[in-house]
Amino acid sequence: MNGLTRYIFCQLAGPLLVVTVTLTGVVWLTQSLRFLDLIINRGLSTSGFLYLTLLLLPGFLTLILPIAAFCAILFVYYRLDNDSELVVMRATGLSQMKLVTPAIWMASILALILFSLTLYLQPLGFRTFKDMQFVVRHNFAPVLVQEGVFNNFVAGVTVYVRQRLTNGELLGLLIHDSRDETRPVTMMAERGKLVMTDDGPRFVMVSGNRQEVDRTGGQVSLLYFDQYTLDLGEIASTPGERWREAGERYVSELFVPGDTADDLRNANKLRAEGHRRLVTPLYGLALAMIALAGVISGEFQRRRRWVRLAAAGAGAVVFELIALGLGPLVTAAPGLAPLLYIHVLAAIAIAGWLVLAPRRLGSRPGRALPDGAT
Repeated sequence: MNGLTRYIFCQLAGPLLVVTVTLTGVVWLTQSLRFLDLIINRGLSTSGFLYLTLLLLPGFLTLILPIAAFCAILFVYYRLDNDSELVVMRATGLSQMKLVTPAIWMASILALILFSLTLYLQPLGFRTFKDMQFVVRHNFAPVLVQEGVFNNFVAGVTVYVRQRLTNGELLGLLIHDSRDETRPVTMMAERGKLVMTDDGPRFVMVSGNRQEVDRTGGQVSLLYFDQYTLDLGEIASTPGERWREAGERYVSELFVPGDTADDLRNANKLRAEGHRRLVTPLYGLALAMIALAGVISGEFQRRRRWVRLAAAGAGAVVFELIALGLGPLVTAAPGLAPLLYIHVLAAIAIAGWLVLAPRRLGSRPGRALPDGAT
């Protein structure tokens, strides 16, 4: 990498970092609103909130990095052109290929980063996120923080708590268990605690009574206890038993989904996601070439540079819209999956031709000079 190439590459690094951080911050703020329920109603801590959002970062970056590369290349090369630095570089004998080499290097590095994100980090992060989200949403101890509220967090079991102490102890417990409709049970206790065991959640109550009604015989039994344990049973499946969504699976699991009912029903969707994972890293290279085609292709016309910028922006929008449209199309018709690869490779090829053949574009035949003119 010579001095000029290194100079342009360093110029690209700054805007790329700024745009990436800015867009990541915006996306992070909008997506963090999804966790308000976990924070307010489920007692999610600040550290847990930050960890959950961090797990989603690889998925954000797969969308942000190609756009950041496009914006950085468009900005830097336009500024170099506006300051006549590109003219000076060309005057020193620097070829068009040498001019675009720094941008291609940057786009290639981003493509490798994106491959690591889409093939490993994104599914790993999203899988961990969904498992942790599942555990947080099914941790019923924080629900009881809602003092003075009848909580129906298990089908057939209603719990009322007068007060919850900071150590997790519950005061003034009233529990009504109607899971057996023929023998409903009502329990009251001075204090108690919700304990999570390997066999499921348990209510441990101290100093209370248990009232059971036998509706078939119309009899009521009353039992006073010093300590009593109520088994809530299996409330929900464990994270490992969940059906893994497409975003949680690695590429090998997407193309060979399995033979369960859910896998078979979503097989086309999973395979379409697999193709998308393989082609997404190339989006950064395609958008980089589109940006280069917009700023340094064609004849030099200082007054019409905005037209080329607008054309580059329009080309990027069209490229992204086609990519968005192909996703559902490939899901509905898996045989059209090659279109995903043709689309991105065609964009790279066309933009590359425009960049490396600039003198063929934008030239106008000169007008004949009148006789005697010099």
